[in-house]
Amino acid sequence: MTSATPKLKEYARRLLAYDEVSDKSAGTDEFRGFRVCEKLRGPLSKLAGVGGFGSLLSRALTLSGAEIPWLRKLGIKSDGSLEGLEELETIIDSRQMAEGEVVLVSQLLGLLITFIGPALTRQLLHDIWPKMNDPEF
Repeated sequence: MTSATPKLKEYARRLLAYDEVSDKSAGTDEFRGFRVCEKLRGPLSKLAGVGGFGSLLSRALTLSGAEIPWLRKLGIKSDGSLEGLEELETIIDSRQMAEGEVVLVSQLLGLLITFIGPALTRQLLHDIWPKMNDPEF
């Protein structure tokens, strides 16, 4: 069973677009792929521990892999960050990469809503992206 609804996928798309624009205006020119997951890692690791976040991200990857098979090639490092993106960048085009990111972020958000509830999930997102409109899920 998947936890990512069409509404969550749409929110993930908006979040990713917002994050990209806000980072460009801030002058950030770092590797773009899966940056939202990376920004969630810090606060969620404080909340659930690095292992807890790694488990949550691992489950989101498993669920996402059913829809986007190449995501199954990614792994989770001991610090909770994603592993294997650099290798995939050379074989996956930017459109496929963007869709994989949408699916993974929406699954991660769905799991967060399931485990910590919508109110705490909204607050977490607001703390990271304070100028973005609060999601309605």
